[in-house]
Amino acid sequence: MPRRSPSQAAGLDDLQETTRRVCDNVEQVVEGKPDVVRLALVVLLAEGHLLIEDVPGVGKTLLAKALARSVDASVRRIQFTPDLLPSDITGVSVFDQESREFEFKPGPVFSNVVVGDEINRASPKTQSALLEAMEERQVTVDGVTYALEAPFMVIATQNPIEMEGTYPLPEAQRDRFTARVSMGYPSPGAETAMLGVHGGTDPVADLEPVTDALEVRKLIEVVQGIHVADAVKRYVVDLVSATRSSPDLRLGASPRSSLQLVRAARANAGLEGRDYVLPDDVQALAGPVLAHRLLLTPEAQVARRSTGALVADLVARVPVPTGRP
Repeated sequence: MPRRSPSQAAGLDDLQETTRRVCDNVEQVVEGKPDVVRLALVVLLAEGHLLIEDVPGVGKTLLAKALARSVDASVRRIQFTPDLLPSDITGVSVFDQESREFEFKPGPVFSNVVVGDEINRASPKTQSALLEAMEERQVTVDGVTYALEAPFMVIATQNPIEMEGTYPLPEAQRDRFTARVSMGYPSPGAETAMLGVHGGTDPVADLEPVTDALEVRKLIEVVQGIHVADAVKRYVVDLVSATRSSPDLRLGASPRSSLQLVRAARANAGLEGRDYVLPDDVQALAGPVLAHRLLLTPEAQVARRSTGALVADLVARVPVPTGRP
């Protein structure tokens, strides 16, 4: 493993300090969920997208808005509804009477942070409008391709598909989300504190940015320079390959998930102050990164197996590499 240079050490120090400020800022309004806030930061630094799934009323949109508010960057919100059209997301070309030419009017996807509220209440056709943007950081409208400014992150919330008026996310859409997280109900103490803080005003309105888009881009470059040993890469491939041969799954994880798991592991190592990735980083993120991409067989569904439990079983069974990173 190469020795850490002074610039790498300074970059990791800046990363830890900035992420600490962001965490403290978000936790002013999202009480009792430090692990969820940390995962959101891991996804941001991994240049990924975050899917927040849970029942209504547990703070999914609050987390998305608080994280977006903590970064001084362009933020747009999309409220997904059954009648939303793809052009409402990407933008549309409008004919200008004066210039006698079509002029492109950018949609809300042209921002650094896109907050998609209740994404699975829109039709699959509308959801697919985000596919190109999330994977390629660009939007093509009427044959013209427009690049999206970095950093670009989609933070989407969704209710469980058992809820009325929801559509299941297409497999291609789910695969583009780096990680999925569930908020869960707050502890009694956190819920009591919430009644005092949130009872009168909107706490997100009082949040001030603690970093900006330029600094986030620098931190992403620091994360990209974190070392991943060949043994760790093989461990990621072995773990992902195990999902494809599991008898309980009819759809395993894609090669894209391997790449995103490595990116997320790099970000997690950076948050820990390390310039190298350990198998522990991979194991900690295997569930959030892989579980939402998997499809159970009908037999596993009848047996009430969950994809999260299956990933945990695979993590326990796949051999872990030993030796120095």
